[in-house]
Amino acid sequence: MSSLADTLIFVFGLVALGYVFGRARLIGARTGDALTEFVVTIALPLLLFRTLVEADFSGMRPWLFWAIYFAAVLVAWASGQLIVSRVFGRDSRAAVVGGVAASFSNLVLLGLPLVIGVYGQAGVEVLSLLVMVHLPIMMAATIVLFARLDTSGGAAAPMAIARQFLKVFLGNPLIIGILAGIFWRLTGFPIPGPVRPIVDALAGVAGPVALFAVGLGLVQFGIRGAVGPALALSPIKLVLMPSIVLGLAVLFDLPPLIAKVAVIGASMPTGVNPYLIASRFGTGQALASNTMTLTTAVGALTAAFWLVVVEAVFG
Repeated sequence: MSSLADTLIFVFGLVALGYVFGRARLIGARTGDALTEFVVTIALPLLLFRTLVEADFSGMRPWLFWAIYFAAVLVAWASGQLIVSRVFGRDSRAAVVGGVAASFSNLVLLGLPLVIGVYGQAGVEVLSLLVMVHLPIMMAATIVLFARLDTSGGAAAPMAIARQFLKVFLGNPLIIGILAGIFWRLTGFPIPGPVRPIVDALAGVAGPVALFAVGLGLVQFGIRGAVGPALALSPIKLVLMPSIVLGLAVLFDLPPLIAKVAVIGASMPTGVNPYLIASRFGTGQALASNTMTLTTAVGALTAAFWLVVVEAVFG
């Protein structure tokens, strides 16, 4: 239990420290953006690359792992979308943002450091299986839903949206790191000796810098506008979604480590991508920003709860 507490203090302490430094203006917004750019463009892609090259995926049953996780995503997304539209009376486009915000876990900036601290390299290998399909699936679902709502441009509008998202997707450094890791793994070659220390050094700072950058980012996003929808979506993200993953993991007898990582991944706060999606489509920016901020603010407590639960259930 002490190691779990130490990991939570480390992870969310760095987030809080970043927030304090940003709030006190000891570090400016431009520096925070630069740190985020470094970790997303260089450090985390190299961490994913190294993990995918060297991971042992034998016996992990990824199809069942993915099916369980995205079944929970589907329920959380539908619940969030219905609440935003039916309870708060927002239009269909804002409701889609609500669904994304209720189901899009911060698997990379928060999930990876937490899993590294609690489950080590073996846990990162499991989480990398989810990371490699998470962003493509969530982006594809968003494209389809917004394309169905866009009737102004006829058949051309969905294709234009798809082309733009595909361009953004293939230019995403995390995706490039994942694809490069898969390709290098298929070659069967190890990471070259002279390059290995560089990869290790940059990948090694990915977690701490990412966490600090998350805290700085919260200052920039913050709380804006009405908070009611975000207050309603936060329990869906932090409680309902991991509960569904937990129940399905027990029902289908997932291996213990895979089950633990699946639940912890589902319990992560909302990431920044829903806000980027909202900005792209010009709707629900405040909704996405508020949900990300609120879920991150209470994420330490809910993460501690789910870590205790998975240890009790899966040993």
